[in-house]
Amino acid sequence: MSDKNSNGALALLVGAAIGVGVGILFAPDKGSKTREKIKEGFDDFKDQAKSKWDNIEEQAKEKFTNGKEDLKQTVEELLSNSSYKAEEAITFLEEKLAELKAQNAKLQK
Repeated sequence: MSDKNSNGALALLVGAAIGVGVGILFAPDKGSKTREKIKEGFDDFKDQAKSKWDNIEEQAKEKFTNGKEDLKQTVEELLSNSSYKAEEAITFLEEKLAELKAQNAKLQK
């Protein structure tokens, strides 16, 4: 979920909680009933916020795990490529060494 969607959902939750609170305060009920409705509204908001937080936390863990696996794969690819490059360099140096030995052998005759 993008940050834009997360912010929008959070704003919606906050707006709904404020709307419920204002509606309850202006309703013609006894004080005890009004306080109970406010408490219930707050509990609902708290549950929704916790659910949203748990969702965001799960997504973050998933992204971290995926990122960790991607990094591991990239490192393995780099090591593999480095190994091939090292092998190419060794082969090149061995060829040059053979050429130098051949030239040296000619000079020693």
